[in-house]
This record gives sequence, structure tokens and C-alpha cells, in this order.
Amino acid sequence: MRKVPQDTRVVVGMSGGVDSSVAALLLKEQGYDVIGVFMKNWDDTDEFGHCTAEEDFEDVRKVCDQIGIPYYTVNFEKQYADKVFAYFLDEYKRGRTPNPDVMCNREIKFGEFLDKALQLDADYVAMGHYARVREADGKYQLLRGVDEKKDQSYFLNRLTQAQLSKAIFPLGHLTKPEVRKLAEEAGLATAKKKDSTGICFIGERNFKEFLSNYLPAQPGEIRDLSTDKVLGRHDGLMYYTFGQRQGLGIGGIGTGEPWFVAEKDLARNILYVVQGEKHPALYSHGLVANDLNWVAGEAPDSTFTCTAKFRYRQPDQEVTVHVLSEDTVKVEFAVPQKAITPGQAVVFYDGDVCLGGGTIDIVNK
Repeated sequence: MRKVPQDTRVVVGMSGGVDSSVAALLLKEQGYDVIGVFMKNWDDTDEFGHCTAEEDFEDVRKVCDQIGIPYYTVNFEKQYADKVFAYFLDEYKRGRTPNPDVMCNREIKFGEFLDKALQLDADYVAMGHYARVREADGKYQLLRGVDEKKDQSYFLNRLTQAQLSKAIFPLGHLTKPEVRKLAEEAGLATAKKKDSTGICFIGERNFKEFLSNYLPAQPGEIRDLSTDKVLGRHDGLMYYTFGQRQGLGIGGIGTGEPWFVAEKDLARNILYVVQGEKHPALYSHGLVANDLNWVAGEAPDSTFTCTAKFRYRQPDQEVTVHVLSEDTVKVEFAVPQKAITPGQAVVFYDGDVCLGGGTIDIVNK
């Protein structure tokens, strides 16, 4: 973890989970002036008036009292709706599959929240992410977390030098079991709290049901990409992603092998599928990405080799990157890749160093 003078003020983004709780605990134990801040980004009150954010804030309050640090809450619901949720819906309207966690980190946690922290005279902000920051040759580098299973550098690929210069990740050198153990040893209220899953503003709710409240579904035909034969009906193109196998409702047709989503025809509202997980239509040799961010402030070179991830928890893949413009790159795969999905993030690495990333725009078969 970065060494910081101990009279520095660090504002910790606290979610009510064990990770951010331990992040605050470690900073407090190391003598920093720590303030806990809970972000309310979404009104998740259900039809019965139940709001999980209230429970999460109560956990933040308990932990901060245990650690002995002040705590506040900030409401970013409007900013989140304007900068993250609007983007989320717009991508689905375009037939793409967005990654709102990447946008949330850039716009809210290291955007709005960082601004608010600076208003509290903070020198740094800290989060419970599993990632690391290192200063080398006058630049700040974003590194993977030591715990490969929990590493969150993929979601932080849009951070800039200015944002990283103010960021501390106290858990970057720890594994999740070690974090749980620290929480239990300290008797923190969140020590045994389960990890949250899914998209933050949807939570445990049914995704299709949630999305249908905001975008009208347009059912249409499911067709075999090879024969153009109609195989069934889909509930709306926005509900399906490339490479998807579950939920197609067309099992038992053809060879008996599973069917997979291969293409979407937005103009005609047709979902195209192929049979068999090795079908060539599921694989591609490259992509074009835009909305680029290079952590160092610029690309390593006009053409360079590195590794990349096209989705979270994927093993690194060897690629060659051609920088076409400040905002666009062409990526060639060393080995054909399955189910590359427009709207998702492609993130580039040099060993443990996250070089940056962009949004997948075009898939090159």
C-alpha cells in the first residue's frame, strides 16, 4: 500500500460491506485521520417500503463507531441517474451490453465522491477495491490486486493520473480470506456479511423485470443463423447477450447440442442463434474499441503487444493493439475469442500493470 504521511486525512467510501470496513480499520490502525462516508446512489425502496441502503448505512454506523471514526452520508442519486443509469439504458437501447460498474468508478466513486472528499479537506480517498497504486518514474500506475480471484483493476481501467494520485486501496495486498479474518479479529459488525452480487442498482431483483420497467420490450423471432429458419420467439433483444445459452427456450431442436446467441438484427428485431459451443460464428479474431483511457495519459506505442481481458474473471489473452486515433484502437487476438460483446470493456495489461481500456464497439469476425 502507498506510504502516506500519517497526519493526512483519508476519506473512505464505505458501502456497509466487509471490504470497505476493513479498509477503514487498516487506515485507522496506521494512524491516519480517517472519515467514513456512505454513498447513496440509488433509491432501492421496494413496494413494501423496504430499503437496503438504510440497512447498509446502519452497518456503516456500527463499524465507524467500533473503529472510532466520524461518518457521513452523501446522496448522489441524481448524479448516478444522469451519468451511469442513463448510459446503462442508452447502451441497451442500442442492443449492446454495458458495464455500469466501470462507469460508476469513473463518474461517481472517483468523480463526484472524490470532489466531495476534497471539500472535506481530504488528502486522499480510499476504497475497498482489490487493486494497488504504485508511483514509478513520476507516473501513477494501477496494479492488479494480489488476490487474483477478487482483483478489481478491470473495473478501474478508466481512472486517470489525477484520480490515481488521490487514491488509496488498503486491501490491494490482501486476499479475501485475510480480509474476513481481520474483520472477525476486530469484531466488526460486517465480518460475516455476505458479498453483494449483481448490478448495484438492481441487486437481487429479476433483471428482465427490472429492465422492462424502463425500456419497453419488443418480442420478435429467433432464427437459425445458418438456415434463417424461425426457431422460436424472443422476449426483446435487450435481454440477450452474445454467447448466451440459457433462457432461449429452443432446446431439443436440431442435433440436440445447446444453442447460443450469435447476432442481433436491431432493424428487423431478430435474434440469431447457432448450435454448438464450437460454432465459428461465436468466435472472432479482433475488435475495435473506442472511448479509450490510458492510465499513464497516453498509449504505450502506436502498435504494441500486451494481454487483455474482454470480461471480468477471464484469464488474460495475448493481443496486438493498433492505436488508430486518440479515442480508437484496433485489437488483434493471438487466438480467436468467444462471445466478444459490444458495450463491454476491453482492458489492457502489461504484467500486473493495468494500461487502460475502452468500450468494445465493433467485433471483427
